[in-house]
Amino acid sequence: MERLRIITQESPWLILVCLLIGALYAFLLYQKASPWSRQINWALAGLRFLVVSIICWLLLLNPAIRQIFNREEKPTIVFALDNSQSIANTNGTEALKKLTAELDQTIQGLKAKDIEVDIQQLDASAIVRKVSDVPLNFPSTNLNSLLNTIQNNYENRNLDKVVLISDGIYNQGVSPAYANYNFPIYALALGDTTPKRDLKIQSVLANKVAYLGNEFPVVAEVENIGYPNRVVTAYLTQNGQLLDKKIINFKGDNDIQQVTFYTTAKQKGIQHYVVSIDVLDGEFTTKNNTRDVYIEVIDGKEKILVVAAAPHPDIKALRSVIEQSENYSFDLHIPGISQLKNEKYDLVIFHQLPSIYRLGNELINQFKDVSRWFIVGAQTDLNEFNRISRQAKVVGRIGRMDQVTPVYNKSFAKFTFEGSKMAMFDKLPPVSVPFGEYSLGNSVEVVLSQKVGNIKTEKPLLIVDQQGAQKTAVMMGEGFWQWRLEEYSLSDSHESFDELITKLIQFLSTKEDKRKLRVYPINAEFYDYEKVIFESEVYNDIYERVYGQKINLSLTHTEGKTYTYSFTSAEGNTRFEISGLPKGVYRYTASADIRGKAEQVAGEFTIKDLQLEALNNTADHNLLRQISEKNDGKFFTINQLNDLKKALLDKRKPNLLHSTEDLSELINLKWLFFLLLALASIEWASRKYLGSY
Repeated sequence: MERLRIITQESPWLILVCLLIGALYAFLLYQKASPWSRQINWALAGLRFLVVSIICWLLLLNPAIRQIFNREEKPTIVFALDNSQSIANTNGTEALKKLTAELDQTIQGLKAKDIEVDIQQLDASAIVRKVSDVPLNFPSTNLNSLLNTIQNNYENRNLDKVVLISDGIYNQGVSPAYANYNFPIYALALGDTTPKRDLKIQSVLANKVAYLGNEFPVVAEVENIGYPNRVVTAYLTQNGQLLDKKIINFKGDNDIQQVTFYTTAKQKGIQHYVVSIDVLDGEFTTKNNTRDVYIEVIDGKEKILVVAAAPHPDIKALRSVIEQSENYSFDLHIPGISQLKNEKYDLVIFHQLPSIYRLGNELINQFKDVSRWFIVGAQTDLNEFNRISRQAKVVGRIGRMDQVTPVYNKSFAKFTFEGSKMAMFDKLPPVSVPFGEYSLGNSVEVVLSQKVGNIKTEKPLLIVDQQGAQKTAVMMGEGFWQWRLEEYSLSDSHESFDELITKLIQFLSTKEDKRKLRVYPINAEFYDYEKVIFESEVYNDIYERVYGQKINLSLTHTEGKTYTYSFTSAEGNTRFEISGLPKGVYRYTASADIRGKAEQVAGEFTIKDLQLEALNNTADHNLLRQISEKNDGKFFTINQLNDLKKALLDKRKPNLLHSTEDLSELINLKWLFFLLLALASIEWASRKYLGSY
């Protein structure tokens, strides 16, 4: 439907002026005697009057065409289908075929009554035409995400009702019973609410990382439904070899028992362990009687040494942060108090060294090839510090200190720090820094600067620098242990302080990767329904990113099967995706010929079987009833399908009218230009033909 109207930006009374100008122009031109007849003279004068009047109208009034387009949108009913594995597990094949066929007939009946019908499933990217075409194999159920997707997709649209077809079992996301949706939900309940006799491993807890030669625990929770007072055995195996077993005595029905296995990490790399329990007669499913566990075994930790001039609370604050991570080991050496271990360290932190008392100063030169972090304090020998430091110089008097608070440099980009955590620095107590003038090296970047009272200064408080492979940090003050205590008193956590120290240590201790070929999976773990995605990076001799390189990729499963691929990196498309790989541990090798030299990288990743859908097979119709009642809908079972059809046609939303307006100036219309040109040409050609001009 369309409505059209011509409007002007000036007063319509100016049209009379346009007509007067056109008439006056025609009169002055055609009032004299002419060699043609009176009728032709009137006709030519009329043409001139029309052309001049239209041109004046366009120029003086600037008319525009206002078009209003009206479009009717029919009401839409969305069938939200829970196509997870639990639907197939708990409903018979023939019953499901019959149900999906009836739903397809219902959809066709709704369309025949001028109602739009869409189908949405758990995989939001899939396009569905018929319910019977949807495979019931999705490995997890997130009903809240399914309904939120519908809410987002149909915002500002004529959404009438949503039919949620589900068994009410969800194993990801929040409960949809707590959410509010802006559409009525009609729930069609599937499955059986009667608990099934089953023995299952509810969960397995284990650290993702273990260290070579260390013993580590694997904790399993085993649930018993329908087998009271039974005794079963739980096993921990690797490559078919029994590592440990435990006896479980169930005290009653619906009892959950926890068992802890212990084993030793004997090989480096990702290790695959299997937790399993006995299979009992009459179990509904045996899929949940085994669970896979993948643990990465590494050879050692990043070793961090703190060398201090004297005991200090700052050292305890550093130790508290460093020892939180299993990837770091902490050693402390105070000359004259403790012995220095004969170890190779990845980072050395010098607290108030070089010292005015000369204790431990020789260690600075001993660790000159290691990444270092200097913490300056009242006992620091500034003259000696200025001599050895390329990062910063402090011209001041030894022992004269100032009290400053930190200001985070938002332009610092070596690592990221959230804005909400930056705000915490404004509330922290001051630290003691040397009073004097500061100068920095050209490659230095400031992390924190000094604020004296309420005045922000350009003086640095914490800086970092990288010269080749060596990285250096300098903290210009002591007493930051108070920051950790103050943050805890304000927020009951050490999150901001710990994250700053952790990220600084990660930056300093991480070795720079100088390989020209880098191929790696974007995650260490994938689920079996996900695509495995590899990222590739290729560099030339001066470490500029280059493209168009052919890369060969080989994947080897722990069972020995090998998969080979090849792809070419391109600017804007440096990733390679692989689908359909079975679960297990994979060793990958990538190779490429870069400027005549063979480059190769290797690594490991894991594909896990999610197994969420096997953990619960008891339908939750109460949840579906709550959702429908809370969202102005109704609850139906499979036996009430005809009632559902009637309810969908009841209280239908009317068609929604959408209006859009289009405004275009007439002077921009090409056909009007050609019309005026044609009228003027006819007049000119007639006068020429009749002997004028």
